Amino acid sequence: QVQLVESGGGSAQTGGSLTLSCAASGAIFARCSMSWYRQVPGNERELVSSLDKDRIIKYVDSVKGRFTISQDNARTTLYLQMNNLATEDTAVYYCAAEQGCVIRMDGYYHTLQEKTWGRGTQVTVSS
Repeated sequence: QVQLVESGGGSAQTGGSLTLSCAASGAIFARCSMSWYRQVPGNERELVSSLDKDRIIKYVDSVKGRFTISQDNARTTLYLQMNNLATEDTAVYYCAAEQGCVIRMDGYYHTLQEKTWGRGTQVTVSS
């Protein structure tokens, strides 16, 4: 079973920057659609940005021009570079890999049978 692990969350002031990372130990995301979501207590989980298996990128309007999703050339890690942070960006950020994602691990290819989530990383932005 693939376990996604997010890192890089923390505290920042408005206008600051943070970079989130998402990886699964020993795994290569060979052909995957992956996304970053965020959730504030009491609200639904919101899609922030996605990078699909055809390398098409999308952002929610509120982060366009400030956030950048990317993946390393080895396809082991998904990133979310967050610049010019605002207090409204405060949330728990989750990484997700879509059902059908093909992952290379332990020398074999595995296909995710369901959407897979990380446990999240807290981002807190204060003024």
